[in-house]
Formats: sequence, C-alpha cells, structure tokens
Amino acid sequence: MKRREFLGRVAAGAATVGLTGGITAMAAGADAPKKPVLMKAGHQHDHTEPTLRALAAFGVTNICSGHLSANMDEWSVDALTRLRKHVESFGVRLDAVPLPLSSSEITKAELPEILLAKDPARDRAIENICQMIRNCGRAGIPLVKYNLTFIGVVRTGRVPGRGGASLSEFDYAVAKEEPPLTAAGPISEAVYWDRIEYFLKRVVPVAEEAKVKIALHPQDPSMPRGRGWRGVETVLGNVDGLKRFVDTVPSAFHGLNFCQGTVSEMLEKPGEQIDDVIRYFGSRGKIFNVHFRNIRGGYLKFQETLPDDGDVDMPRALRTYREVGFDGMVMPDHVPQIAGDTGGQKAFAFCFGYIQALLQQLRAEV
Repeated sequence: MKRREFLGRVAAGAATVGLTGGITAMAAGADAPKKPVLMKAGHQHDHTEPTLRALAAFGVTNICSGHLSANMDEWSVDALTRLRKHVESFGVRLDAVPLPLSSSEITKAELPEILLAKDPARDRAIENICQMIRNCGRAGIPLVKYNLTFIGVVRTGRVPGRGGASLSEFDYAVAKEEPPLTAAGPISEAVYWDRIEYFLKRVVPVAEEAKVKIALHPQDPSMPRGRGWRGVETVLGNVDGLKRFVDTVPSAFHGLNFCQGTVSEMLEKPGEQIDDVIRYFGSRGKIFNVHFRNIRGGYLKFQETLPDDGDVDMPRALRTYREVGFDGMVMPDHVPQIAGDTGGQKAFAFCFGYIQALLQQLRAEV
C-alpha cells in the first residue's frame, strides 16, 4: 500500500473516534523529518492482578504503582523489589512509585510536618523521604512522583457533559473558602518558597546519588496570584512558579510530573498556549512523565473532559512531546463519571485506546 493511501485510510478511520483534525495535521507534516517516538502509554493507579492483566492486554507495559504509605516497611529494598517483580511478572515495567506526599489537603497529609516546618519532625520526615528514594534506586525503580500542596485539589461541583457524562468542574466565581485557613495558617509566597527550597536542597542531592528522578505534580487548580486560596499563596499553580521550581536546585534528576490538565488550568487559552509550555519544560529535560488530560475552559473556570472532547488539540500536544524528545509515560488522568461505569474503568479504557492510537500513528510517520 502506498504511504499516502495508508495515511488517508488512517485519517478516515480516525474520524469515528474524533481524531480527524489531529491526524490530518500529522499527515500534512509527514514529509518533514521526524524524531523517534520515545514515550509510551502508562498507568498510575493500582497494581492489582486484574488491573495488570488488563493493562498487559491493552499493550500498556509501563506503570506508576498505586499508593504506598509512609510506613517505612513498605519502602525497604526487599519490599520495593518484591513490588517490582510482581509487576514484571505480568510483562509490565514498574517505572515509578508515588512518595507519601499526595495531593491531599495538609490536614489529611501523611507527612504534614514537611510543609508545616515542624522541627525536628520535619528533618526526620525528610530523611525518611531520602531513604525511600535511596531504596528505590537499589530496587531498580527509576522515578518517584510527589506533591507539595497545602490545600489539595479544589473543585466546585459537577456539570453535564457529552452523552450525559458528569464532568468535574472548578469555577472560582462560586468557590467557597471553607474554612478560611488551612491548618498551616497564612502562607505567603516567601514562606512557601522557603519551605520548598528547604526540602529540595536536602532531597535533590540524594536523588542524584541514587539515580532516581523526582517528579513534582503542580498545584491543581491554579489560583489568583497575590490572592491565593484559604490563606495560601499557591506558588506551584502557575507557569512562572514551575519555572522557578525546576531552577531552584539545578539537577537532571529534579523535574515535573507534568499534569497537562493542571497546567492547562493555569492558562487563559490552553488550546493556543499549552504547546509552548510543553516546549519550555520539555526542551530543558524537565518533563519526567505526563498526565494526559484535557479540559474545556481555562484559568479559574474549567471542566475535566475525555481527551478528545476538550479545548486542547491532544494529537498536536503529543507531537510536541515527541518534538522535545520526551521519553517517559503518557498516562490517563481524571475521567468523567459515566452511568454504570464502576470506578471509571470504561472511561480509562477509552483513554488508553486513545493514547495508544495516537502513539501508533506517530510511529507510522517516517
């Protein structure tokens, strides 16, 4: 079959799942030299046997494991090695694990003393984090992800979406700051950066020594600068803050768990702006893995959609990741609620298929 005919058939078939615009754009630029596709579909939730069997069937062979607690027994070299071998027994690679620094509000955090700066408990908790990173290196796990948030993820409700799906929404105009302060009290920009730098200056050298990348998830969602939320100036909720963050302690092992949905929430026009943000961080080697989520809307008001149903051109975004040489996992993230879809399993299966189709098309370009 001739190459042009092949691309035409792919574009025609893609129309049935809403990919035509992006695939057409890919075909239009197909004559230009293309960089290799180094990224791969990934998964970031549980690592139970049924999930691993399904992922293997989908061709998703790279994952970040599910939750690990702050209990150091779970972070021994033996425990981490057993986890890695369990995952590998299904033909899947364990590329990352989450540190017990989650997206929960500070009152629900497992190691709140790190951001609350409660000494000497803070130093003990940071040393535990360092040991977790060292043990990951010894167990053959190359990446950990984490959050540094006081306020957690903030949403204001749900709205109807395509086909009656229920979409999670944030609308700053109707959001209520209840209670008005977190357990941390007022946190200015200067205080927040001081605590971030205190953490990074102790952890990044350990990550370098262990050869384990550490990937931060941005604040979800963005809040007004100079105003913040519940007394917290959310410095990791805007692109300028993320630029400062990755430059705070220069290292090839210090970067971002680049949540494309969350970064899109920082932008007035994410459909026009997200590719340049990907280029900025990706060209500097600061994107370690990607949460491939789409939204409708933008800064201070948005809904979370399925990947083909938002304002961002997802095929074009994936081409941009290839352009910058990104070689990590591209993962589904938050999904809409669909009647009868227990645990979002059908929605996530759709996302995996969508990502795999786009990756297959990128690989077909020569």
